[in-house]
Amino acid sequence: MKKEIINLKQVCRYYQVGTETVKALRNIDLSIYQNEFVALMGPSGSGKSTMMNLLGCLDTSTSGSYFLNGVDVSKMTDNELADVRNKEIGFIFQTFNLLPRSTALENVML
Repeated sequence: MKKEIINLKQVCRYYQVGTETVKALRNIDLSIYQNEFVALMGPSGSGKSTMMNLLGCLDTSTSGSYFLNGVDVSKMTDNELADVRNKEIGFIFQTFNLLPRSTALENVML
């Protein structure tokens, strides 16, 4: 049996913009297992970036639960989430801002 790496249960992410509530994610259920490849696809404004921010522990859900390797990260503090990002998650950014006069190592050390 494959190990479940990511499990979302009824995850919602709402943002308050003035008097309007923007419902970026509504009642998302998702399971991703070890060795699976997943692509998030959809039109602009469909919640892809919001979902990636949640999965990467850069943001938290409004409601629901998120289990990463069996641990409920949806209730963690900012410091605990930083530790999870440091030890459990790797990021590949579409764009990056490097200082042109610094070496690659110096840029990473920043």
